[in-house]
Amino acid sequence: MANLFDLSGKTAIITGSTKGIGKAIAHRLAEHGANVVVSSRKADVCDAVVAEINDQVGRNAAIAIPCNIAAKEALQNLVDETRRQLGQIDILCCNAASNPYFGPMGNMQDDQFNKILQNNIVSNHWLIQMVAPEMRARKDGSVIIISSIGGLRGTPVLGAYAISKAADMQLTRNLAAEFGPDNVRVNTIAPGLIQTDFARALWENPEILKVATERSPLRRIGQPDEIAGMAVFLASKAGDFTTGQTFVIDGGQTVV
Repeated sequence: MANLFDLSGKTAIITGSTKGIGKAIAHRLAEHGANVVVSSRKADVCDAVVAEINDQVGRNAAIAIPCNIAAKEALQNLVDETRRQLGQIDILCCNAASNPYFGPMGNMQDDQFNKILQNNIVSNHWLIQMVAPEMRARKDGSVIIISSIGGLRGTPVLGAYAISKAADMQLTRNLAAEFGPDNVRVNTIAPGLIQTDFARALWENPEILKVATERSPLRRIGQPDEIAGMAVFLASKAGDFTTGQTFVIDGGQTVV
């Protein structure tokens, strides 16, 4: 069974991979044999995570390529540099996202709304379109988008973010239908409340944390590694017959 999850010889790009869910995914893909590209805006932070991963797995499994996902030319550089240093791209994980506003949508500024849509939807679209042609030509590849259960429910404080995450789920379905005949799989992971810096405004708020955990059958929030395991599945041979799906990993919060 171990061979089903073997990623030896595969190359993966993970955006937003210097902390939280993205960092956990980079670690676990490398543990399973992949070469991984660690990417976020700051080079020094990327370098630190690369050193951490390489030390953990005992090989030069990770490289750093900083990237501002809002800039199309930066995304193209991310792809070009990955190909130059590591060769073909087998796995793409679109994890980076923005949420510069917390509160009712009526008080949101236009630039905040536009930034959320740009970074959480349009940038994913751009990056996937840069990587997909080579995957389709080889008849093999896995694209993973990190969404959120916010895309499944209404919210009074994360409106634009939830809209963007719902759009990512539909982007997944569209691209799965488009790329499927070429054996390129596209899937989404929709985490619930995970203990990351990105979600700190939620889990550090006692009232929000209480509501989230009380309605969850597991009665707790999640950890980044509990999302990373699904990414390994979707990137590996174990997930070869899986495409167009949104996998909700939320401790059961959305079932009650």
